Amino acid sequence: MKKNVLVFGLISALVISGLMILFTIFGAYSHDVAGMLLGYASMLAALAFVFVGIKNYRDNYNNGLISFGKAFKLGLFIALIASTMYVLTWLVIYYFFMPDFMDQYAAHMIQQAQASGAGQAEIEQISAEMAGYKDMYKNPVYVILFTYMEVLPVALLITLISALILKRKAKPVVA
Repeated sequence: MKKNVLVFGLISALVISGLMILFTIFGAYSHDVAGMLLGYASMLAALAFVFVGIKNYRDNYNNGLISFGKAFKLGLFIALIASTMYVLTWLVIYYFFMPDFMDQYAAHMIQQAQASGAGQAEIEQISAEMAGYKDMYKNPVYVILFTYMEVLPVALLITLISALILKRKAKPVVA
């Protein structure tokens, strides 16, 4: 089981990290809906290896059988490897290549509010909210937590769905 988790966890991690790097280089991660959809689509593509890893284990190492619990555990470990690599990749990108990310993001959110015709009170509220986030982002622990909050819910949902789809119990022998 460990080998299966490592292999599929690392494949998923390489895909998710590689796509993040490519999207960052080419500026595809924008702060609009299209950029967000692209980011989550890349997560789904990379985390598809959770499903593949569970299926591989069930079919090749466990005689075609796997309980929901075992499938979920296997998928969880694969997802944790991929999610952790996603977080580590973001830390490198943020601290070494995009240290002004939060300033850009805050400016974008304020511009978006202004463009939508928000009132001065709403713009001030968004500015205060963004200032709070910028302050939190100065602490690496918050950067890590926020980044896990981005990827881990998606990973857990894919793990849950994969375990439900792939579980297969032995059929009782009728005498």
